[in-house]
Amino acid sequence: MFKLVIVGTVCALSAMVSGKSHPINQKIVAEIKAKAHGWESHAVETNPLAKHSREELLNLVGTNLDLEHATIPTDTNVSVGATPASFDPRTDKFSKCIHPVRDQQQCGSCWAFGATEALSDRFCIAGTDIILAPQDPVSCDTNNYGCDGGYLNYVWQYFTNTGVVSDACWPYTSGGGDSGVCRSSCTGSGQAWKKYKCKSGTTVHPTSVQGIKDQLYNNGPMEAAFTVYDDFFNYKSGVYYHVSGGVAGGHAIKMLGWGTESGMDYWLCANSWGTSWGMSGFFKIKQGDCGINGQLYACTPQTAEALF
Repeated sequence: MFKLVIVGTVCALSAMVSGKSHPINQKIVAEIKAKAHGWESHAVETNPLAKHSREELLNLVGTNLDLEHATIPTDTNVSVGATPASFDPRTDKFSKCIHPVRDQQQCGSCWAFGATEALSDRFCIAGTDIILAPQDPVSCDTNNYGCDGGYLNYVWQYFTNTGVVSDACWPYTSGGGDSGVCRSSCTGSGQAWKKYKCKSGTTVHPTSVQGIKDQLYNNGPMEAAFTVYDDFFNYKSGVYYHVSGGVAGGHAIKMLGWGTESGMDYWLCANSWGTSWGMSGFFKIKQGDCGINGQLYACTPQTAEALF
């Protein structure tokens, strides 16, 4: 894997890797139809992302996949209990705590969305139903780059050291591509400024399939990242795996569960491109494809009174 200094470099490099053609075109749709087993693409004319320019599509990705920055210890690959053959928390034991799909819009803030969405679900599972604000780390996490992307492990360190306010306190305003200015008071009416945090020393970075399943089944969703290729923008349904197109960049999402379909083991994930993309905003990806098994993070929420 090549080393990238910041995520902005991912997008710059993708212009050289992918060429200048729009990732949603008749040729790539035909290649997907011919090569893909188990997943299908939108037709170009019905793809909700087709209205975006090539540059706007590249703005949807924004995660650095440089593993040299993954400093959090990995799991020991020891199972903490039996896990089922498939698990969809939307209809299983966490059904009341899987919050709706969101939309990052034209800001490379997927790293902040995947993180706040996973931690929001984990807070709910732990007894505090709160939706956390991606705007907080986008504007305030100085180890990351706002709308120009970020590192997953750094945002989870931010949650431990600084914490994150609620979305009601600080609604998202960076959809147009401006990271905004860090604040210390709410913009939402009638809201109190409270920081919700990870318990110190609880951030995990599982790298084995069983370790990932253990975390998802026992503790709730995690943030994950993977390499996005041009064909991913065309995804409609089924178990995605890369079949066509060049590298577009790194992307972070919320991972929920797993299963097997069309003879492939998959991870169930929620994207942050709105509900018109994929399966109402969700997608399945073949386990291990695009490097996804090596880029997962989460923590144990600090469920005592949120710190000011």
